[in-house]
Amino acid sequence: MIVTTSQARRPTRQIVLRHPTNPVAVGGDAPVTVQSMTITKTADVDGTLAQIYALHAAGADIVRCTCNEREAAEGLAEIVPRSPVPIVADVHNDHRMALAALDAGVHCLRLNPGNIRRPAHIKAVAQECGDRGIPVRIGVNGGSLDKDLYERHGGRVTPEAMVESAERELAYFAEVGFDDVKISVKASSVPLMIDAYRLLSERSDHPLHLGVTEAGPPPAGLIKATAGIATLLAEGIGDTIRYSLTADPVEEARAGRQLLEAMGLRERKNVDLIACPSCGRAEVDVIDVARRANEAFGDREIPLQVAVMGCVVNGPGEARDADIGIAAGNKRGHLFVKGRNVAVVPEAEMVEALVEWAELIAEQGTDAAMARADTTIAAREAERDRVRLLAQQGDDANAAGQRVDLIRKRV
Repeated sequence: MIVTTSQARRPTRQIVLRHPTNPVAVGGDAPVTVQSMTITKTADVDGTLAQIYALHAAGADIVRCTCNEREAAEGLAEIVPRSPVPIVADVHNDHRMALAALDAGVHCLRLNPGNIRRPAHIKAVAQECGDRGIPVRIGVNGGSLDKDLYERHGGRVTPEAMVESAERELAYFAEVGFDDVKISVKASSVPLMIDAYRLLSERSDHPLHLGVTEAGPPPAGLIKATAGIATLLAEGIGDTIRYSLTADPVEEARAGRQLLEAMGLRERKNVDLIACPSCGRAEVDVIDVARRANEAFGDREIPLQVAVMGCVVNGPGEARDADIGIAAGNKRGHLFVKGRNVAVVPEAEMVEALVEWAELIAEQGTDAAMARADTTIAAREAERDRVRLLAQQGDDANAAGQRVDLIRKRV
C-alpha cells in the first residue's frame, strides 16, 4: 500500500506519454514517476537501448535521449519501437531536431526555452505536437535563461525569472491551442530551485518535473538532489523526478525510486535495508555485514524491510517492525521475523540465511516462514546471548556514566 505524506499532493492536470504497451501518466492522480537520461550517443542504437533497459530495471519509468543531430533522430526511429518505457527527446537550439524527433515516433519532447527562442519555431513545434498528441516538457534551466529575462531581473537568476520563462513559453503554446505540457524550473542551487518550484506551483496547475540540475557526483550530488526534491515532495509539489548526477545514470534511477519508496509515494519494489550504526556492544562488523547483505540482495525484487543489527541486546526490539532481520551474538546470527526469533545460524552464514528467509517470505508469506521456525529454541538461544553480552559489557557498554562523572568534575 502507498503511504501518503503529511501534505496532500497539489492537484494538477494530467498528461500521458503514450507508449503502446507501457503508457505513463504524469500528474493528476498518477503516482510520482522516476526519470533518467541516457549518456550514450543516440546514434548508437544498441548501446542506447542497453542503457534504457538498465535504467528501466533500476526503476526508471521514463527515459530521455538527446536529439542533437540528424543521426540521433535516425537512431531514435530504431530505439523508440524497441524501448520498454516512453522515450523523451531532449532538444536544444534547433527546432528542426524537435520535428525530426516527432517523425522518429518519440512519446514526448523536452524543449529548453532558453535555447529555442524564435516564437515562430516554438509555435511550429507546439502545433505539430498538438496534431500528433505528443506532450512537451518546458525545461527551464537557471544556467540557460533568456538574456533579456536575466537582465530584467537584475542580472541574476531568480525564481521569478525562471517562472516567467516558463509562462512565456506557455503563452506561445496557447496561441496554437496547445497545452499538453509539464514544466521544470531547475537550478543547481537548492534554495533557488525550491523557491522557483514553490512559485510555479502557485501560478500553474501543469504537472511539475522536479530536479536539481548539475547536482554533481555522489555523495554530494545525491545529498543536494534529495534536499531539493524531497523538500518539495513533502509539501505536495511534484509529479515526476530526476536526479541529475555526474555518475552512471542507473544510479539516478535507483536513487529516484528509493526516494519515492522511502517517502511512501511508491509501493516498495526492492529490499529496504536498515542497519544499526553500531556501538560498543556490536559482536560483528556491522558495516561489512550490511554491505554484504546489500550486495547479496542487489536488485532482487523482494519488497521487504530487512534489518541488520550488531547485537542481540536491542537489535530485535529496535527492528521489530522489520519484515525480517538478523542480530549478531556469541559468534552466531539470530534471525527474527516481525520481532520474533525464528532461527540461529553460524556467524559466517548470516547473510546467506537472511537472503534465504527473505525469499521464503516474499514467495510464500510470513506464516510459511513461521511454520518452518522452531521459535522456542531460537528465542531461548537469543536470550542466552543477550544475557551473556550484558554480563560481559554491562548496561553501559560505552562507559557513558564514567564520562559524565569526568565532565562534571572538570566543569
